[in-house]
Amino acid sequence: MRAFARTDSSVFGRWWWTVDHWTLWAVAALIGFGAVMTLAASPAVADHLGLNPFYFAHRQFIILPAAAAVIVAISLMPPEWVRRLAVVLLAVALIGVVATLFGGTQIKGARRWIGAGGFSVQPSEFVKPCFIVVSAWLLSRRKMAGQSQLSVTSLGLFAVVILLLVMQPDMGMVAVISTVWLGQMFMAGLPLRFMAILAALAAAGMVAAYLLFPHVASRVDRFLDPDVGDHYQVTTSLEAFENGGLFGRGPGEGTVKQVLPDAHADFVLAVAGEEMGLLACLAIVALYGFIVLRGFVRMLQENDFFILLAASGLLAQFGLQALINMGSTLDLLPTKGMTLPFISYGGSSVIALAIGMGMLLSLSRRRTAVGGLR
Repeated sequence: MRAFARTDSSVFGRWWWTVDHWTLWAVAALIGFGAVMTLAASPAVADHLGLNPFYFAHRQFIILPAAAAVIVAISLMPPEWVRRLAVVLLAVALIGVVATLFGGTQIKGARRWIGAGGFSVQPSEFVKPCFIVVSAWLLSRRKMAGQSQLSVTSLGLFAVVILLLVMQPDMGMVAVISTVWLGQMFMAGLPLRFMAILAALAAAGMVAAYLLFPHVASRVDRFLDPDVGDHYQVTTSLEAFENGGLFGRGPGEGTVKQVLPDAHADFVLAVAGEEMGLLACLAIVALYGFIVLRGFVRMLQENDFFILLAASGLLAQFGLQALINMGSTLDLLPTKGMTLPFISYGGSSVIALAIGMGMLLSLSRRRTAVGGLR
């Protein structure tokens, strides 16, 4: 049944007939999976910490509806409002990142969180989608002016963001933002000789991170050599997938959540694999793949260069985050504290992803050649 008639000219009516319904429902399915997996994985973790068994579930059940509201609210905006919102939120997020360096909570050797109203907020999570949109705007302005060389403003902003993230440190986020930004530079028409220089600098940065940060070296060494270091979480995760088989042990019947410290967060896919089986995990992978591919297909019909750069960057960031989390869980990539979008527990991550998805849905709404909605 249609929610609105085609003749409905209200804000929500126009939104309903121009937003991408398939992507909207795919995101809703991921949020639903996230609610189920929070109920399945978090009670055991809460119990080990001496908390109410549903401590994490209660908090996540506040965050998930808020995230859905954020997605709808931002997707109602026209592209120029999305750009302005990104500029404002990026400025606030960068101030928050600076604040973490001086008064943030140190967890596992990194200062990425600050306390706010009983919640811990990770400002760097909000940098990702906002930086991508602002960078797209800067690059599109230069392209529209007939210039295809490196944007000094975009490069300067990128340098500031990377410097702050390295100081925390958060090398996984550095890798994601750098990859997306390089992709945007390539799409903007940066000559290949400059791309080669930037790629070489990125490679040098990876080597420097390995040499300068012991936790990075430890994770890479453990990934490359099974005989080095502690492989408990990854080994336990792989055992969970093996125990789950094709159809899983059944909801609530898994045991991996009892022994994995991050079962509700970074390794939530292992809980899904054990309790729901391979088919459920493949369904989750298919949802991520569908959202990314669907978005890129829609961008093939886009003529606005800002929208093309921004939406492509948001899609790449979303897909990379999912890929890194799943790759780490399956021992295909070095372990990295990166959440599985909309499924892992984590307020900052979920709301930041909601902002990015809301921006994507706004930018991908059907429009006429002059920018009006069809």
